[in-house]
Amino acid sequence: MTDHKRVNGAVKRLLVRESRLSIDPETVPDDEPLDGELLRVNSLGFLGMLVRLEDELDVTLDDDIFAGRVFTTVADVVDAVLDAAKETT
Repeated sequence: MTDHKRVNGAVKRLLVRESRLSIDPETVPDDEPLDGELLRVNSLGFLGMLVRLEDELDVTLDDDIFAGRVFTTVADVVDAVLDAAKETT
């Protein structure tokens, strides 16, 4: 089962990693902007995140869950991953 808390933690860890930050992912608020001064993830970063999310959450996600979508905050990415994970179960 893929729950919100688990997905939220995985997404934050990977966003921090892709942004090359040395901060505790748990300190990143859900409403943190993805194009702000803290988090910066480009399209290649999202592609790399897809594989890591599948491994960490033990789910199979469609290759295009991030394609053509605009994510404003961390919560937007969490919602997309939760929706995609529900579709695969």
